[in-house]
Amino acid sequence: MEPRILVLDGNQRAALAAVRSLGSKGLWVAVGESTPNSLAGLSRFCSETIQYADPYSSPRQFFSDVLQQVKALRITFLLPITEAATYVLLAYRTELPEEVILPLPHTEAVEQLANKNNLFGLARDQGIPIPDTVICQNAAEGLAALNDIRQYPVVLKPFKSNMLQDNAIVATQVVIAKTAEEAKRALHTHAFFEYPFTLQSFIEGTGQGIFALFDHGKPICYFAHRRLREKPPGGGVSVLSESAPVNEKLKVSATRLLHTVQWHGVAMVEFRVSADGTGYLMEVNPRFWGSLQLAIDSGIDFPWLLYLVSTGAELPDIHWRHRRVRWLLGDLDRLYLVLKAPSSTYSVAAKCIEILRFLKPGLRTRHEVNRWRDLRPFWFEVKQYLLALRN
Repeated sequence: MEPRILVLDGNQRAALAAVRSLGSKGLWVAVGESTPNSLAGLSRFCSETIQYADPYSSPRQFFSDVLQQVKALRITFLLPITEAATYVLLAYRTELPEEVILPLPHTEAVEQLANKNNLFGLARDQGIPIPDTVICQNAAEGLAALNDIRQYPVVLKPFKSNMLQDNAIVATQVVIAKTAEEAKRALHTHAFFEYPFTLQSFIEGTGQGIFALFDHGKPICYFAHRRLREKPPGGGVSVLSESAPVNEKLKVSATRLLHTVQWHGVAMVEFRVSADGTGYLMEVNPRFWGSLQLAIDSGIDFPWLLYLVSTGAELPDIHWRHRRVRWLLGDLDRLYLVLKAPSSTYSVAAKCIEILRFLKPGLRTRHEVNRWRDLRPFWFEVKQYLLALRN
């Protein structure tokens, strides 16, 4: 049977990277999204586009729509990009046709790692550093636990960033509380704290990630990057990043976790590294990450390697190289935030320097979305950007 791939979440930049990766290998690739047009759907490497219900507001209908298209298009490989799509497909994966490959771990493995309450218990058992942690089942337990907290800030983490309910997906958020009053207010304000969550000490340090591909518990490859600029400037989405050598200590911790649960597929293992070099585990996500194109440009072609692993094909030699990738419109947004910031945050001289840095991102910097051989996604992104500005 001819391979036929359906990539979901077409408005994600990681979806565009996956479509370009797989399509450039001569594979037939379709793209799905909840909107008529999408970033990845306009790539020249996309052969067909489909539309489905929003997985957040209608998860069951989303799956039904995807299943219908899987059968109609004779899909053999189904690739979700976001957590929302991933969790819905995991919930209903037994309804997929047998010939369809869903390159995700068993649901039990995902629950062990993507569920933060389970993750921190497993990490503690494995001797992997974690912040001081109290597991709470609901807001009432959290309020009681605050009585024993003597040092702030503290971090309140819902057990999942997206919680799948019967008729919707509830998006949650991590809350950093600088005082007991802020923590209590968060517990009273956010409905998602009526579900399990963790109460943790705040780790001063820098965020670092290990990106990995595993084949039923066996490591295939790893990748790491360094964030050079973020939006917003104080910390957020990477808009300029470069590949970096993998931190061996973090790699050991990530490998121990992923091997223990016999992980299959890609994973993003996040750490916070303190001043003394200790890497404290933050979370594990069973999906591709925003800087996927950087990994591909650096010689670690995760979508292609995931496809080969999942289909039992022979793997090529993997050679890492240093690359830098920029998300142009994200970087433009960042510059705007810098220029409008008060002088107490950025002086006039500092703002002038940021303008120069924007105009000269560095030698060998490639653009993530706008690429000469595949420009339609960039024009679509520019159009959406201008519409957002007008509104």
